[in-house]
Amino acid sequence: MKITDLLKKDSIDLNVEASNKEEVLKKAVELMNKNGNITDKDKYLELVMKREEEGSTGIGEEIAIPHGKGDSISAPGLAAMVIPNGVDFESLDGKPVKLLFLIAAPNTKENVHLEVLSRLSTLLMDEKFRKELLNAKSKEEFLKVIDQAEKEKSGEEKKKEENYELLGITSCPTGIAHTYMAAEGLEQMGKELGHPIKIETQGQSGAQNVLTDEEIKKAKAIIIASDVNVDLSRFDGKRVLRASVTDGIRKPKELIEKALKSTNEIPIYHNKENDEGNNKSGKQKGGIYKHLMNGVTHMLPFVVGGGILIAIAFLLDDYSIDPSNFGMNTPVAAFFKTIGGMAFDFMLLILSGYIAMSIGDRPGLVVGFVGGAIAKAGTTFTSLSNPEEVLVSSGFLGALLAGFIGGYVIVFLRKLFSFMPKSLEGIRTILIYPVAGILLIGIIMLIINPFVAAINTGLNNFLFSLSGVNKIILGAILAGMMSVDLGGPVNKAAYTFGTGMLAEGHYEIMAAVMIGGMVAPLAIALLATFLPKKLPQKERQAGLLNYVMGLSFISEGAIPFASADPIRVLPACVVGSAVSGALSMAFNCSLMAPHGGIFVLPLIGNWFWYVVALVVGSFVAMGIMAALKKNVWEK
Repeated sequence: MKITDLLKKDSIDLNVEASNKEEVLKKAVELMNKNGNITDKDKYLELVMKREEEGSTGIGEEIAIPHGKGDSISAPGLAAMVIPNGVDFESLDGKPVKLLFLIAAPNTKENVHLEVLSRLSTLLMDEKFRKELLNAKSKEEFLKVIDQAEKEKSGEEKKKEENYELLGITSCPTGIAHTYMAAEGLEQMGKELGHPIKIETQGQSGAQNVLTDEEIKKAKAIIIASDVNVDLSRFDGKRVLRASVTDGIRKPKELIEKALKSTNEIPIYHNKENDEGNNKSGKQKGGIYKHLMNGVTHMLPFVVGGGILIAIAFLLDDYSIDPSNFGMNTPVAAFFKTIGGMAFDFMLLILSGYIAMSIGDRPGLVVGFVGGAIAKAGTTFTSLSNPEEVLVSSGFLGALLAGFIGGYVIVFLRKLFSFMPKSLEGIRTILIYPVAGILLIGIIMLIINPFVAAINTGLNNFLFSLSGVNKIILGAILAGMMSVDLGGPVNKAAYTFGTGMLAEGHYEIMAAVMIGGMVAPLAIALLATFLPKKLPQKERQAGLLNYVMGLSFISEGAIPFASADPIRVLPACVVGSAVSGALSMAFNCSLMAPHGGIFVLPLIGNWFWYVVALVVGSFVAMGIMAALKKNVWEK
């Protein structure tokens, strides 16, 4: 639907006089009423005024786009007015509004007002377009300017869609925030530099905005901003620039400029390098962190889904019936515990399997799975001093090692059988790698399981023995790590440790880890609420959105603010997170679910004190930021 389909001559006024914002909006509603698409003018005015109370629709550059959506609107419509003398609209840049578009949208699922709002906002960023509208001598000329701009924009977008200079893929271990923030950063910077870039996001909900074969063929280079392995088989013969997902957020300009040079700095990707058995160099993509994160990102859905169901089982059960069988005493609890346990039991296998796959490609998957299964199930062990068989399980640490060992077992086998001709590749892939790989990982795990199990047992005993000051210090360290890089390697190391210990029954550790990840975005939101002058005007509204991010345990919401001012923001958040983590431990708070934020509050042990710890840490972080930052108007 075009803008000019919604805007009629009767709903345009090119010479409006008004003394304040309310008067302007009333006149705009009167114009809209002439379209005949409002069933109740007063109720529509209430909708528009209510929207203004949430935040000014004055978007800056002397423009305002007020809007209302509700049952008092029978069909979508637009009204427009020019206010030659301007009127104060509490705009983001403080400038008076001279050009106003009012949007009316019926209460349907189509969200017409959002579509039109988006298109209008894009067009109005063009200074030439704005001037032409303000200088229009007639309503016909006003409509003609809009129609022409829409046609030109449509042509530009079509041209860009067909001829992207650059393409990219973004992906992060959790597939939630970093993935989409990196995509937005690269796309926006591409527009600013005049080099459009299309980004495919590979998040938890799957691949979106998928790159087509034709687009790949025409692209000059491909940017892969990812902390997990990405299938590059589509890009055979193309220049592929690899970077971390954080670089996509913080350094989009550098990545785009480097990709455009197409020098020898950016290697040409050849698919045959990743064919099973063809990686003769034995060098693997990425480092230890990337391999670990490939395991973690695939493990997370099993841990989160299964963990929360298990926690619900404990919540629904009756401890007094049989304390030794807690979680299975009632039929409903047993149902949740059984289903959740089945999902949770896959955790170690998935972790080791996908770590191994990251190192050894597809042949590594089966070897990693088997290694993880052995670590989980344990192996029997006898000694001369104790002839009785003892079952030893190496648990989380064993599965972690099994993943890396399994991957490098495949690397070893590739080198060992590299003499075989290409024509026998199928035999290597289908027969040699699985059989020899499973046999080797079985022998290796049989040997190392008792030693790793001893380490695992020692670590568990140490953690269970922690009390008082030592326990509080551990909580402070783990929670503080969650805010060091807000979703980066340090954050993920703390979270991975927390989920691993959750499987071992250390529920206090998971509670400290989650609370640490919630503090940073909440501190930003509190700063935007109570001390807005500490943030630039354009960041204040985005800051308020961090209430949702923080309460949902999405640390990445604080990244734009930390990137803009890391010296002041990050230390404050680390200290605030550490305070919350220490208090969580001191209050003996526990969490049997590995994610969920405020939504799993009923599953948190001592939840009231957990909330107190979260509030205190968030305000501490906000206070430190406020002390370090100067008011914007002082700059």
